Amino acid sequence: MIRPQPGQAVGELALSRPSEGGLTPSEHPEADGRPGANAHDRRTRTGGHVTKVSVGPTRALPAIADRTGCGACRDGRPIFPFTMAFQPIVDLQDGRIDAHEALVRGPGGEGAGHVLDQVRPENTYAFDQACRVKAIELAARLGLDRQLSINFLPNAVYEPRACIQTTLEAAARTGFPLDRLTFEILESETIADIGHLVNIVAEYRKHGFKIALDDFATGYSGLARMAELRPDIVKIDRLLVKDCDADRHRLAIIAGMVQIGAELGIKVVVEGVERLEEVQALRSVGTRFIQGFYFAKPSFERITLDADIPWPVRPNDGAHPA
Repeated sequence: MIRPQPGQAVGELALSRPSEGGLTPSEHPEADGRPGANAHDRRTRTGGHVTKVSVGPTRALPAIADRTGCGACRDGRPIFPFTMAFQPIVDLQDGRIDAHEALVRGPGGEGAGHVLDQVRPENTYAFDQACRVKAIELAARLGLDRQLSINFLPNAVYEPRACIQTTLEAAARTGFPLDRLTFEILESETIADIGHLVNIVAEYRKHGFKIALDDFATGYSGLARMAELRPDIVKIDRLLVKDCDADRHRLAIIAGMVQIGAELGIKVVVEGVERLEEVQALRSVGTRFIQGFYFAKPSFERITLDADIPWPVRPNDGAHPA
């Protein structure tokens, strides 16, 4: 599995997923009907792997002691054109879309790599802020009435109270409710200062934001980080989910996570679901929230509707979602 390395510039929200045996049909660059579209979720193709990318740098940040008040984010540097696609997270129990994740794209529908290639050290802060603003503005314009998930890397946040101001202003300007914003933390991100991350989470919660731990089960600290941060949402990575219908070990681990989530009041979302058999297996162990190509690919500058979702049905029941 390829992970972002220290010193490697990235720019949407990041983790790797192996693509064993080549690209699956849903991972093909043309899978969502647009030339250059990303593979599964918001992944880019890299040497036999399909890699998620993320808003913010994994490199060590430059000295910022004299750049307070989000000055680094507000210094007027021009930012290159980009936009967003949105992928739904479905609620099997209620038969509705629960949330949408914002995924960076080029203005003509180009994949994330097209955008990330333009990120430089001098525009990283501005890009991080612009991604949040773009996601909120576009979601508001499209009339999104569900939860909006926005990816970020804690290493891009140097002072939580200052760095959140642009996000708050965008939400106020567009009328987007703060309690419908979720910020996803990459579980595989190396965090040298866990105290700083805890402070970020605390500041975000003051504003009513929800916190998600993304790509859980493939990162550095797993359950320990979940206990430390106490997220509202945990997203289980495709690497664990793949072929869970035929692998009782994988399914048992997922079942355990669903049970832990129920005990602690944490919403468990299973990512990267591509086949009906996986959906049925996940439902059998109590999984309620699912994201993946089986239900919908990311939609370029549009919101997938409940009616667009190919809801599966329970055995011997043609009326209700699985």
